[in-house]
Amino acid sequence: MKRVSSSSFTFTLGDYKLRAEKASLSIEDTRKGVKDQGIPNGYIDGEVSATGEIELDAAAMGILAEQAKSAGSWQDIEPADLMFYAKGTSEEEKIEAFGCLLNISDVAEYDPTSDSKAITKISFEVTSPDFVRINGTPYLSQERTESLVQ
Repeated sequence: MKRVSSSSFTFTLGDYKLRAEKASLSIEDTRKGVKDQGIPNGYIDGEVSATGEIELDAAAMGILAEQAKSAGSWQDIEPADLMFYAKGTSEEEKIEAFGCLLNISDVAEYDPTSDSKAITKISFEVTSPDFVRINGTPYLSQERTESLVQ
């Protein structure tokens, strides 16, 4: 039986299927328990955010560079949806992040003694109230987003 591994994932950025050398997505959720007279008594919602990083080689950066050129600049690239997808024999993972604002974080890193490909790192922040879906299920409760999501 084929299992899902890190190397099983494909990666799409908007309409583009890219070969990412490495990609990550992290969620910060500041919900926390509350206390009355020092005794735990429920919880409160807090702020949420999601950020990540994509590492692209020169070929994948070329695809993204065309998008930047047609937009007018790197900063003019509109926030895009990202999807990480992997399928094994009986396992499947689909992680979606919506409205990801891209920022080039490491434009170049050259090491003349290295035998590795040149990599550009792109950081991103989720900006849509659709936020993140994991295997089709929204991370945020509908109650928190119903007045934001159209």
